[in-house]
Amino acid sequence: QVRLVESGGGLVQAGESLRLSCRTSGINFKIHRMGWYRQAPGNQRDFVAAISNDGSTNYTDSVKGRFTISRDNARNTVYLQMNSLKLEDTADYYCQTAYKSVNYWGRGTQVAVSS
Repeated sequence: QVRLVESGGGLVQAGESLRLSCRTSGINFKIHRMGWYRQAPGNQRDFVAAISNDGSTNYTDSVKGRFTISRDNARNTVYLQMNSLKLEDTADYYCQTAYKSVNYWGRGTQVAVSS
């Protein structure tokens, strides 16, 4: 059974940092591309960042230079380091991967940025 469990969200002030974690089970983690998405209230779920099994990364433009995605294959965990947080980063953040052509999602972790 594939499971993705996010943690690390919280309430912070603008300019502060958070690190999100997504622990996985049920997959051969080291071969999987992992992604982070976010969904603000009333909005669709949007791509934030992804990391491939070779460590290559890509980001949506709005987080480039502020967010860093990384992975620890020994811990089956992917991280999202979020620095210089802005009000518009407020959202539920979801971890994602695909396995046998099926997308899997965690239940999300909430990030709220206040002024």
